[in-house]
Amino acid sequence: MTTDAEAPRPITRIQREKQEVILEAALDVFSQFGFRGSTIDQIAEAAGMSKPNLLYYFKSKEDIHAPLLARILDTWLEPLREMDPDGDPLPEIQSYIRRKLEMSRDFPRESRLFANEMLRGAPGFYDILHTDLKDLVDEKVKIIKGWMAEGKVAKADPYHLIFSIWATTQHYADFDIQVKAVLGRERGGEGRFEDAARFLDQLFLHGLSPKKR
Repeated sequence: MTTDAEAPRPITRIQREKQEVILEAALDVFSQFGFRGSTIDQIAEAAGMSKPNLLYYFKSKEDIHAPLLARILDTWLEPLREMDPDGDPLPEIQSYIRRKLEMSRDFPRESRLFANEMLRGAPGFYDILHTDLKDLVDEKVKIIKGWMAEGKVAKADPYHLIFSIWATTQHYADFDIQVKAVLGRERGGEGRFEDAARFLDQLFLHGLSPKKR
């Protein structure tokens, strides 16, 4: 039986703020160097604090990495959760593509950290990938198959449709430096995301539009 003396103390506002500073700094470091290439010293320097001070709030690099991964996966899945089975199919798919592209624009560090985790075998995500992620994708695949069966969307493999949306939208975060270099100064500014959105609309919506008989 746990006594009041043994119960963990609630986190204070200052402690929570310090943890957020560390997590923000860690996001910068992990997204640049990956988990293996990052060190507690680097994170402490980015957070503007000493290593002993940082270790007061997080005991290890793993303890910092885990909550970041949990946040990122939750953020990454939100646009897919919002796909409405009762909505108009093509606009629903278009909205999903747009939201994913907006995330690449607004959360490039998170996207790169996610990609780094996948490249190292996803040890921090392994169980979730096989449960929460798979269950959500299976649920949306069932919806898309229903739209296809009703003739509202051209028939295709729904899983690979979702994979293709992930690949094309997240490219603009994970390979942004390449995108800007190739587009050059005239087209490599903020407008590149709207250009990408128009192209992806054309690519996916044209391919998914039901064929007229």
